[in-house]
Amino acid sequence: MKNTLADLNNYLFETLERLTDDSMDEEAMQREITRSKAVTAVAGTIIKNGELALKAVKHVEEYGEGRNGRALPAMLNS
Repeated sequence: MKNTLADLNNYLFETLERLTDDSMDEEAMQREITRSKAVTAVAGTIIKNGELALKAVKHVEEYGEGRNGRALPAMLNS
């Protein structure tokens, strides 16, 4: 995984494909379900972080880089 939102999207679809694999036995399916719950939780956090970064960028575009010359947080600079 290259750690981009496109990579995350691909990984989520791969997880979905594994969950719909009819050839898995019950034990393997339970492991995959547990794994997919963990993946979903982490993915949700990544998505929320991306949404926050996007809001910050929109805010800067609308209002400037902050009061008193404060710069953007380092994670938002590329």
